[in-house]
Amino acid sequence: MTIAWLFPGQGSQFVGMGKELAAASPAARDVYARVDAALAPELGRSLSQICFEGPESDLVLTAHTQPAIVATSIALLAALREKFPGLPKPAFAAGHSLGEYAALVAAGALRVEDACVVVHRRGRAMQSAVPAGEGAMSAVMGLEPAVLEEICREAALATSGVVSPANYNSPGQIVIAGSAAAVAKAGELVALRKGKAIALKVSAPFHCQLMHPAAEVVRAALDSIEVSVPQFLVVANVDAVGRTEPAQIKDALVRQVDAPVRWQATVESMAAAGVTHAIEIGPGKVLQGLVKRIAKEVKLYGVSDAASLEGVAAFLG
Repeated sequence: MTIAWLFPGQGSQFVGMGKELAAASPAARDVYARVDAALAPELGRSLSQICFEGPESDLVLTAHTQPAIVATSIALLAALREKFPGLPKPAFAAGHSLGEYAALVAAGALRVEDACVVVHRRGRAMQSAVPAGEGAMSAVMGLEPAVLEEICREAALATSGVVSPANYNSPGQIVIAGSAAAVAKAGELVALRKGKAIALKVSAPFHCQLMHPAAEVVRAALDSIEVSVPQFLVVANVDAVGRTEPAQIKDALVRQVDAPVRWQATVESMAAAGVTHAIEIGPGKVLQGLVKRIAKEVKLYGVSDAASLEGVAAFLG
């Protein structure tokens, strides 16, 4: 059995996440307490309160969502380790976009406090990089990557704007991002090629060149923290490669901001390396759905709340 741990990204959040877990697990409560203390100077309020009580209008703010998901994912992992002290280390970990920070915390490369401060600044910078209404994202189904890449180039040229693949999520599902007009034009061209484009409700066009100012903010934030050698390989979004050198890990996190998330390649690389079982640790089940479409042979389980902790032992046999 070869195990991978997977950590979700933005979009998996919901009001109330982690509340029952924190009530039941001292280890989870400790994670939230540490993150609350670390973020208090910048956030001005309790992150755990936003997770547990909302309101949703606060939770969905990118600068709040990103640390909230990382904190909840690591609280779940802490509760899991508390319940199963002999829990085997995975061979690999990976996270979707901001989930890569949770994966690095899990591997001991980052402190959860540092990770949440960085992704809070990352979220704030991503939100402010493009004025509201000027950027957009769409999910595209039914087209091969090379075809969609050509469509994006054509749409960018036609509108003098920016549009490019932002998330290579799974076979047949790629998200594009960029200038609103260019994304809309790409959607028209997708329809002409018999594909389908669905506009996404997002606050900014993530993982495209419009995010370059945010990448520089992330670089500065990472310069102020320590990254350690991970205890197991964390496969990076930007190129589906695992790294052990701290400087290279930081560089991959910076490049990730304005480059596409190569999730399909990330999962394929772990499956090719022999991964047989994967546990999604964090709110929601998005990654399990994607992995099913990428590597059907990998057995999947999700740890998303206090109740689901119980099934891990049976899943791992």
